[in-house]
Amino acid sequence: MQNLLIEKTNSTPYINFNAVSGVLQIKGESFPENAAKFYNPVMEWLREYLDCTSEQTTLDFEIVYFNSSTSKIFMTIFDVLDEEVKNGKKIVVNWRCDGENETAIECGEEFEEDLRYLPFNIILF
Repeated sequence: MQNLLIEKTNSTPYINFNAVSGVLQIKGESFPENAAKFYNPVMEWLREYLDCTSEQTTLDFEIVYFNSSTSKIFMTIFDVLDEEVKNGKKIVVNWRCDGENETAIECGEEFEEDLRYLPFNIILF
């Protein structure tokens, strides 16, 4: 399976999904004009990857800012992962944020509250 690499822009994050290592990174700011369109290939890649792996997967988020439409996409990602963990997959999410970015911390806490099975770590730096 090919890796997915999307370079960051002024309104979209850096995305590096490595199928071999199982480390999936989303880093930066996310406020694309059309979040669904931007994240569609990301969701397709993620679903394909999950269908063909049984290895440990780590999703590292380091998002400084994101808009409400991106928030909906992130929750969709977390819901997909939560269901996969329920079905036996080994997945963990690391929500990395600046300890002084209260908004990012609160968003991570809100995402975590909505999950039942997916290990979700809030990591402050």
